[in-house]
Amino acid sequence: MTFTELLSYEDALASFDPVMGLEVHVELGTKTKMFCGCSTELGAEPNSQTCPTCLGLPGSLPVVNAIGIESAIKIGLALNCEIAEWCRFARKNYFYPDMPKNFQTSQYDEPIAFNGYLDVQLEDGEIFRVEIERAHMEEDTGKSLHVGGATGRIHGASHSLLDYNRAGIPLIEIVTKPIEGAGERAPEVAKAYVAELREVIKALGVSEARMDKGQMRCDVNLSLRPTPESEFGTRSETKNVNSLRSVERAARFEIQRHAAVLTSGGSIVQETRHFHEEDGSTTAGRIKDNAEDYRYFPEPDLVPVAPARAWVEELRGGLPEMPRVRRNRLREEWGVTEHDMQSILNAGAVDSIVATIEAGADSAAARKWWMGELARNANEQGVVVDELPITPVQVARVAALVADGSLNDKLARKVLEGVLAGEGTPDEVVEKRDLKVVSDEGALGAAVDEAIAGNAAIADKIRGGKIAAVGALVGAVMKTTRGQADAARVKELILERLGVSE
Repeated sequence: MTFTELLSYEDALASFDPVMGLEVHVELGTKTKMFCGCSTELGAEPNSQTCPTCLGLPGSLPVVNAIGIESAIKIGLALNCEIAEWCRFARKNYFYPDMPKNFQTSQYDEPIAFNGYLDVQLEDGEIFRVEIERAHMEEDTGKSLHVGGATGRIHGASHSLLDYNRAGIPLIEIVTKPIEGAGERAPEVAKAYVAELREVIKALGVSEARMDKGQMRCDVNLSLRPTPESEFGTRSETKNVNSLRSVERAARFEIQRHAAVLTSGGSIVQETRHFHEEDGSTTAGRIKDNAEDYRYFPEPDLVPVAPARAWVEELRGGLPEMPRVRRNRLREEWGVTEHDMQSILNAGAVDSIVATIEAGADSAAARKWWMGELARNANEQGVVVDELPITPVQVARVAALVADGSLNDKLARKVLEGVLAGEGTPDEVVEKRDLKVVSDEGALGAAVDEAIAGNAAIADKIRGGKIAAVGALVGAVMKTTRGQADAARVKELILERLGVSE
């Protein structure tokens, strides 16, 4: 039975208690694959970064990537996990065209990290603890490209192409324990968790964690139960959700869909589901039975992994400041509210602002430009601010030109526009566009005299004590100078000419 109608979110939460489970795959930023020496660089010609090992050819033998192991331990430590003293890889057997070996080298009942947690901060400042079941190592599959259909999916395609460059790239899969108690905030908790996890991964330097490039993907498991005391309901698994907003939307949609099915007397089918960015809906994928048999068995070609305790503690001691701790420190240093800090985080601007301050700008100016003109530009392009073609050093230079009076805010925006358009450095844009503030007192004085002469009635009002009217004359001067005058100095000159003081 298929239900296209959704129950309202409020009615769904009035009748049911949601339970979530989130599985996040993180693609590690190693130079070579997990079990061979093939390059992991993006953008290469299809099937040009393969070898007998990652293609699973007979007689080839895998070798574990040491940096992959180190990265997995760092992730486990950052997530407050226990690190296994001894673990091993297993073969997860299943057939799929983009799986060249017909099995995935993964970890089954012996993960490298387990029993951890991550505290996440919601938009109103509430801290919600998400408990981590495990973080285990595995390899990615190849990539299928379905050709001839309208959607890019296999349904309706005339044929498929396979690229095995991605096969064997190291992954860490991070699996939460059932997330209970979130209630109506469950979608918000899901988004906040994935956002915080992404910041942790980036801080560790083990991956860029770019969801738009597939370096981090989330599977959203969701079920409903009548009350928080009831047994878990049947779950659905929405696969490969690739943005923070989509994680939230997928959880919300599934809550409403499950509730509609259950209140109509239907039963939830345990299945995988596809998420659709265009409208935030999900559609059925394949049935996923609990008894699905992957025939796991220990990987016979790899020795167990037994990280020395001294090495684990050395890695623990070298962990960077965790993102939430860092944000709280920066918030106090910058003197901003939690709401403002959350906006900076949502814009992806924290690191850019920090780097701009390190390049010489004060914190207020750095925040102003990244969260103002640059954030607006990023929104228009559908990217985050740190993807814009401008560097923190360049933004700091613009701030310095404003601070020393060479630019006003209007001109500074034009300089940023020029830099973003590829016209060069801020100084080069200023020179090419002739954007410096008019500071010549003679030229300013002439423009002021012209404005007063052309607006005699306004000048009389100012002489009569209506100081606010000076804005009209300042505007006239700014028009004459193409916005390149120092407005504050223009105001001073006008009042001097009229013999008025504030």
